[in-house]
Amino acid sequence: MFDTAAHQKVEIEKHDIIVVRTGWLPRWYEGGPDAFFPEGQVVDPGLQYSPELVEWFHEMEIPSISADNLGCEMGVDPNLGCHGALHCALQRNLGIPFNEVVWLEDLAADCAEDGQYTFLFVGAPLKICQGAGSAVNPVAIK
Repeated sequence: MFDTAAHQKVEIEKHDIIVVRTGWLPRWYEGGPDAFFPEGQVVDPGLQYSPELVEWFHEMEIPSISADNLGCEMGVDPNLGCHGALHCALQRNLGIPFNEVVWLEDLAADCAEDGQYTFLFVGAPLKICQGAGSAVNPVAIK
C-alpha cells in the first residue's frame, strides 16, 4: 500500500479513506471460483495484518477502507494461518468499516490516464433499520 502511494506520488493524510485495487474482481469474472478457491483454500490478495499496520490506521484515524476483493485483506494470513485477522483488528477493535467487492477498474483507468490518484470517495449506505452492515453506492469525485 505504501509503495503504491509513493509510486503514484500520493501522500496519505490523516482521515483519508483508503481505496485498494488488487485486480481481484476482474480476475474473478475471467477465471471464476476455481481461480480463487484451489483445493478449498481462499487465494485472495489484499492487505496483510501486522500490529504496525493496525497502529498506523489508528494513528492516522482512517475512517474506512475499500477494495475490489472479498475482504480488503489477504484470504489467509500467511503468518497467522487464519482468516480475518485484519477485520478483527480494524473493524471490531477500531470500528473501521470495510467496503468490499468494489468495481475499481474504471476509476483505475481514469487515474492512470490523467495521473491523478486522489479523489473524494463517498460511500452512502442503504437505510436499513437495526442492521449491522449495508451495501453502499460508492462514488469517486475527481
